[in-house]
Amino acid sequence: MWRHVGSNAFSLLIVLLFVTGGLISWGNARFAADGPLAEATFFEVRRGASLKRVSEDLAEAGIISSPSLFRIGAQYSDRAGNLKFGNYEIPAGASMTAILDILTKGGVSTFRYVATYVIGAESSELRLAERNPSDGSSAIVARFASGDEVPTIYSDLVAEKTPMAIRIVLPEGLTSWQVSEGLKAADFLEGEIESVPAEGNLAPDSYEVTRGATRESVLERMEIRQMAILDEVWAQRAGGLPLNSPQEALILASIIEKETGVGSERGLVSSVFINRLNRGMRLQTDPTVIYGITLGKGSLGRGLRVSELRGKTPYNTYQIDGLPPTPIANPGRASIEAALNPEDSEFIFFVADGTGGHAFATNLNDHNANVAKWRKIERENNNN
Repeated sequence: MWRHVGSNAFSLLIVLLFVTGGLISWGNARFAADGPLAEATFFEVRRGASLKRVSEDLAEAGIISSPSLFRIGAQYSDRAGNLKFGNYEIPAGASMTAILDILTKGGVSTFRYVATYVIGAESSELRLAERNPSDGSSAIVARFASGDEVPTIYSDLVAEKTPMAIRIVLPEGLTSWQVSEGLKAADFLEGEIESVPAEGNLAPDSYEVTRGATRESVLERMEIRQMAILDEVWAQRAGGLPLNSPQEALILASIIEKETGVGSERGLVSSVFINRLNRGMRLQTDPTVIYGITLGKGSLGRGLRVSELRGKTPYNTYQIDGLPPTPIANPGRASIEAALNPEDSEFIFFVADGTGGHAFATNLNDHNANVAKWRKIERENNNN
């Protein structure tokens, strides 16, 4: 009898082994099979979310078909505790094993919505873009200036706490006051700005931020980046420059920034100012005069008057020798590089040429001829 019982038990064990093996094989196949997701989508793993919560969210979003199988697979592969919070792009038909790879690998978050906040001289603008996960294309779905009515699509996303990337773009040539005013108008930032940063100390660039970041922290990042750029370029400066400190380089770079409409001319514009400084000539540049009037608080909004060109201010380079006491704007890296590595030229004059660029001259006669051409273009434009 015991032999019969033992034989039956052995047979049952074999059956159980076959069944277990079959279940494991079936589970592995299901785990590696294409998933139910018809179109690529975005998925958020919230900070601190459990494996159970994530698996249920995946199922609710139609990304996987079995939350329990997803959890078993994560535990079986010893990755149950490796989920990384963030936003991820999930391709259409992704298998559970592929999804688990994406959610445990981590990396830079990918968002469906990107809000780009561009700081402007007079007002700032927010541009909301939506990314298509299927082909990677992106389209602007809303844009509005600070102070305008907020589009519903943006306000709804904010109210629903929809994850989105937020980017602040600081263009070249803005003053620190203009930057501060732009940050004050950003609804996604918090906190007060204790004082306007020193002129020239903010690096024009693109900055990724999170909703709720403080305005002071954003300004601090801009200052740290500008100082790093200035230190790096100062160490690589050309020899024999009439600039005694990084601060003087920053002052000259800000003037180059405000005088240059065509980026390729920065080196030549810089050479004019360097040549003038070397010869003891006054810089005679309008943007410095304008800064002496506005102190960087907004645009002048009109042409300069003769009385203003003759007026005495620390920034009127028609009246003072050398550089003004501070930068007149926040220059970008290219203008800092131009200030410290100017092109080699004999030019000491330049004037607008009607194309957005300048006509350069080595002597007063040629310069006066260039000025006459520009005056003619001005008259023709005014008559049209």
